[in-house]
Amino acid sequence: MKASISDAIIMRTKEFGETDLLVTFFTPEQGQLKAVAKGGRKSRKRFANSLDVFSLVVLEYESRKEGTLPLLQSGKLVHAFPGIRSDYTRLSLASYMVELTEALFPLGVADKRAFDLLKNSLYALDRGHGEQEIIVPFEAGALALGGYRINLERCCLCGRRYMGQGTAVFVRERGGIACMRCRRPSVDMPSLSPEALKVLDSLQSVSHELGEDLGPSKGVLSEIRPVLRLHRDYRIERPLKTAKHVD
Repeated sequence: MKASISDAIIMRTKEFGETDLLVTFFTPEQGQLKAVAKGGRKSRKRFANSLDVFSLVVLEYESRKEGTLPLLQSGKLVHAFPGIRSDYTRLSLASYMVELTEALFPLGVADKRAFDLLKNSLYALDRGHGEQEIIVPFEAGALALGGYRINLERCCLCGRRYMGQGTAVFVRERGGIACMRCRRPSVDMPSLSPEALKVLDSLQSVSHELGEDLGPSKGVLSEIRPVLRLHRDYRIERPLKTAKHVD
């Protein structure tokens, strides 16, 4: 057996046999993994408070032969995010962020930036930052890292480069923007102002810190949100159970 020690975010736990737990967790090095915690439902010494959903932990686990689940040997709690657990709205947002991460980064797909994005978003949520300030940057960053960056460089229909001036229209089927010559705004094709496009471009780069003052007003974030919602639903191609809590 090969032992590994890694930072991890607990995504899900499920009863597995009489005393065991099946634990789904997200790591920076190996992405999303599933492992069995032997005696995890009763052991207070090896897994003391470290298998609660959303917790940031350090896990020790051993890989076994191909076709069998790894075994969790121990866990150490780093942060329990009590501010999330004490508020239903924050709990719902955290559940949504975890489910979106699961959809974009399936088992074994690793991206350290995605791990850091989820971790920093949970910290921001725990500190009580506003919903839009957290969910819009998270969605934009996660979708971009998952391979679904919205093309903001040029019109997806005529190819004319966007020079940072004038309103553009989001075309979900193309995953990009169109100029006003080629498309007019509608419910399914919302418009984006120059300021919203600039902010969205920054958020997709995932170069900012969650919760920092990015400058955009709530109006700009509200302008971006429906675009991300349409983009998410079209690209993932299945409804997220937790999306109803944030949409």
